[in-house]
Amino acid sequence: MTLTRWMQLLVLLVMLTHCRWAKSVNSDLESLSQELLESARRPEFFRWMKRVRRTIHQNPEVGFEEHETSRLIRSELDLLGIEYVWPVAITGIVASIGSGSKPIFALRADMDALALQEQVEWEFKSKVDGKMHACGHDTHVAMLLGAAKLLSAREHQLKGTVKLVFQPGEEGYAGAYHMLKEGVLDDVDAIISLHVLPTIPTGSIGSQAGPVLAGTGTFTATIKGVGAHGAQPHLSRDPILAASSAILALQQIISRETDPLQAGVVSIGYLKGGQARNVIPESVEFGGTYRSLSPAGLIYLKNRIDEIIKMQAAVHQCKGEVDFMEDTPMPWPVMVNDEALHEHGKQVAEALIGKSKVEVFHLTMGSEDFSFYSQKIPAAIFVLGIKNETLKSDKPLHSPYFFVDEEAFPVGAAFHAAIAISYLEKHGGLVECV
Repeated sequence: MTLTRWMQLLVLLVMLTHCRWAKSVNSDLESLSQELLESARRPEFFRWMKRVRRTIHQNPEVGFEEHETSRLIRSELDLLGIEYVWPVAITGIVASIGSGSKPIFALRADMDALALQEQVEWEFKSKVDGKMHACGHDTHVAMLLGAAKLLSAREHQLKGTVKLVFQPGEEGYAGAYHMLKEGVLDDVDAIISLHVLPTIPTGSIGSQAGPVLAGTGTFTATIKGVGAHGAQPHLSRDPILAASSAILALQQIISRETDPLQAGVVSIGYLKGGQARNVIPESVEFGGTYRSLSPAGLIYLKNRIDEIIKMQAAVHQCKGEVDFMEDTPMPWPVMVNDEALHEHGKQVAEALIGKSKVEVFHLTMGSEDFSFYSQKIPAAIFVLGIKNETLKSDKPLHSPYFFVDEEAFPVGAAFHAAIAISYLEKHGGLVECV
């Protein structure tokens, strides 16, 4: 037999060995996932996650003010005997489970609420006027703590380290940026986040590789003119007229300057100026958001917004100023799911809930500051369905009527734990088999 033939046989033997290994790992993954899900569904475990979530829901705190939420999380970690670093970015926490050595896999949950009045009447309604967990961050914390309990019980199985990232200030404060800035995640090899979503059925999981969420920026414009009595408009330099012209012109960035095949958004969220019906005010303020699926698109939109507002103000003999809130920092980058990490998460989801319940999370112009992690670390964001029309848990995120089907919690906790354990086990990859 020739040397070439021997080499071919050797390669085939290696591939067959890896195929058997991969199939064995897939079987082990399904067994692990089901074991974790069964543990998370135990009545006492499930009640505990709901209690944690409901406590947080009744006491919502906005960005970088999550002091009570942080205290509750630390209390639960202390009871579990899990070590953590605190404070990180004012109220944030980074806990660690495992050997302390590489590889290091991270799971992230955001903690902050929104400045919104809850309109859902139920036993655990927000007790704080004007504040509400309308984006499910209370559920994210409860599920990550659930994962912490599952992982802690299996710490001996971890072939590396899992970091649990409890992050403040996602809602417009770029908390992820500030967590990264403090360096506590410099050694992380990969990170995932799980976000509840009211548009897919309870307990289903969705994701896709590549861009999934838009990069976004916000701005506040101030137009200063000269006030006058409404009966003598010729004595004014009307900032309301200038602001109106600017707002209309901003829409033409999308309708006339942006390739119709490229996604872009410019939306004005508020406009205020003056208090009397018969007085032209001295200044007007308005603000909004701009979004794109590319870094170049974000830069273009920002530059044109600045230019249009200032020029339209000048046309009406006013002065325009624009604040892009870059100290926050803004804009947030496009969220791009790492292909390999997404594929791993998809395999875990299929092992956990079955292929029929794994959904495609379609690209959206929504945004998430989790995108800051994706610029530094292989990252992927997944969504967990909470849609149950009977419970009316199908209302949009950021709605005062937002409600959650808590039956999804065991799936979320088990998914977190399963993806972490299996990532540490498989890190480095295997030959795939058909």
